[in-house]
Amino acid sequence: MPDRTTSHPGPQQSPPPNPFEGFPRPAPSAPLRVVVADDNPVVRAGLTALLSGRADITVVAEAADGREAWEAAQQHRPDVVLLDVRMPGVDGISALPYLVRIAPVVMLTYSRESEIVQEALRRGAGGYLVHGEFTADQLVTAVRDIKEGRAHFTPTAAGALLAQLRQDDRSPAGGGPLPEGLGGATAHTSDFATGAVQAISAENLSQLQPNVGESSSGWTGGRPAAVDRSRFQLSTREAEIMDLIASGMTNQQIAATCFISEKTVKNHINRIFAKLHSTSRAEAAAKWLGTAPGSGRGVG
Repeated sequence: MPDRTTSHPGPQQSPPPNPFEGFPRPAPSAPLRVVVADDNPVVRAGLTALLSGRADITVVAEAADGREAWEAAQQHRPDVVLLDVRMPGVDGISALPYLVRIAPVVMLTYSRESEIVQEALRRGAGGYLVHGEFTADQLVTAVRDIKEGRAHFTPTAAGALLAQLRQDDRSPAGGGPLPEGLGGATAHTSDFATGAVQAISAENLSQLQPNVGESSSGWTGGRPAAVDRSRFQLSTREAEIMDLIASGMTNQQIAATCFISEKTVKNHINRIFAKLHSTSRAEAAAKWLGTAPGSGRGVG
């Protein structure tokens, strides 16, 4: 008979110790907290709906003017403030230097004048976005980046920034007067905490220049893809009226601005709503501005 030997396996080796055992697991990051300040309730509602639809962002308060924005920032201590320029009472430029002591601020506005952009930067704004020059996804990326100190500018603001950098060093730091007396609101102690206005020098501005068009949002050359409104196929007059609707005007105000009757305005609005597949001014404005949920790559 063949010799049968019993083989015994060698000693089993225990697995190597886990080098990460006992390390604390990273806590889930808290949502980024945002205050939205704009005197147009339609714009506020659209921005709030857009941002609140993201899992990592929550809108903690809305404000209709600079004073409300400061009070909301004092109460909620947000991570980012979205701030309009033209607002009643205390405007955005006046409120800006007080808000930036609490949280990073990005201007989100229709105001595209070069002197306003430059003054906003001098007073501490971390970014400047002009409506119609960015998509919904780009806005969300900008909000996230502003929290981390990465500046964002749409083309109009980027052009104003570069113009400021090219100014003669001997030119007055303050530039020309702002339109409509912006930035001149009297700040009482009941409105804001006391303190000196934070200024941004040309040297500080030069440090922001590399971030123009180089963020993770995919914007190239400082020129993001604007909202594609051509798909709506609005006539020139309809587009003009839609701009006025988005700015918060009533039918009566639109009629006076365009020198047409209110009945004609209503007829235009009915055609606009049909083309934008909208049933309300708020919904139409959100699609027109690119702030409707799901409108990151153009709105439909």
